[in-house]
Amino acid sequence: MLGHQRKGWLLLVIVLLSLLVNQPSIKAEENKQYVSSDHVIRATQIKVIEPIRLLARFTYDSGYHFDYPDAVRGLYVTGHSAGGARFETLLNLVNTTELNAMVIDIKDDYGNLTFRPDEDSPFYDISKPYISDPVQMMDALEEHGIYPIARIVVFKDSVLAEKRPDLSFLENGKVWVNNRGEAFVNPYEKEVWEYNVEIAKKAIELGFQDIQFDYVRYPEGFERMDETLEYSQGDYADIEMDGVKKRVEAVTDFVAYAREELNQYGVDVSVDIFGYAVTVEETPGIGQNFSRISENVDVISSMIYPSHWTPHFGIDYPDQEPYALVDAYSKLENEVLGALAEPPISRPWIQDFEAPWLYSGPTFSYGVAEVEAQIRALNENGIDEFLLWNAGNVYTEGVDYTPLD
Repeated sequence: MLGHQRKGWLLLVIVLLSLLVNQPSIKAEENKQYVSSDHVIRATQIKVIEPIRLLARFTYDSGYHFDYPDAVRGLYVTGHSAGGARFETLLNLVNTTELNAMVIDIKDDYGNLTFRPDEDSPFYDISKPYISDPVQMMDALEEHGIYPIARIVVFKDSVLAEKRPDLSFLENGKVWVNNRGEAFVNPYEKEVWEYNVEIAKKAIELGFQDIQFDYVRYPEGFERMDETLEYSQGDYADIEMDGVKKRVEAVTDFVAYAREELNQYGVDVSVDIFGYAVTVEETPGIGQNFSRISENVDVISSMIYPSHWTPHFGIDYPDQEPYALVDAYSKLENEVLGALAEPPISRPWIQDFEAPWLYSGPTFSYGVAEVEAQIRALNENGIDEFLLWNAGNVYTEGVDYTPLD
């Protein structure tokens, strides 16, 4: 009798899946849901594909349509800019140049969500109304054909650290902060992994096509603090590895976990990584192994700002030689990625800002020539994608973003 009941349930499941597969698509425009009194979010469209594989695999459709560009050429946008008057200026810059993408803060450097979700959301209390109308923002991006990338700052998170000190690093019983007053949460803690991946899913629901995880690392200089700070090593406590390798393992495992969790949504997963990580087998403190992270992402975004390098590649003053620095870096990165079975897309961050902290006298200026020099060096080495960083979102005018065309 029980066998017949099980067969009956299985038959019912198969019939339902068949109906879902053949169900006409429901337009998201006709099925919107309110997430707060001020915001409207397009509803989920669930489509069933590959019914033979585990009966069904579900994928999310936000209702937006964005084509992947010929090559992503993007710029960074804070939550304040995305929700403020500067957004129109940035839209105009992208519309009138060869740029075609925006990296927009969804979880910022402090740990705040940059828009208000539903009041019942577990993330409501960490949210700020910087982007007051995310639907309007996404509508504008779709209308202008601008590829949307959501930036999510992961382990640098003062908000979560203060709320949950047990997920952070403690010093004399208090949350440890660096010399800029920033707190980090613990990459060994899988609850932190889940927390950030759930935020990534919120970004996907908004319509973002790429989830870019930043600060996927331990605090800088952690190798000098790992024995003095108080923190849990979770599932890594009993692994027979030294501290360096444990940190690399935890960071790599988070990236692999995030990509697996987000795979069904059909988005790209990208990770920002220190440029110098490509020059060493593994970073001693922060837990980044360039090759292992690259094996677990769709896109790798090295932060190769010339100002952030000490003398390297035989270049004494990298900030003053943007072409030489990026050219030398690109050759090395190509060699490292070329050794991987399935290398990700390379989409480096480049510099569109000055670095006065490097100089006691006049600061070396970054303008059209310096920005174009970095892009040309990338392009000459077969790297066609890039992202522009300027913390204030004020970008150089008059740049040719495809200088080899």
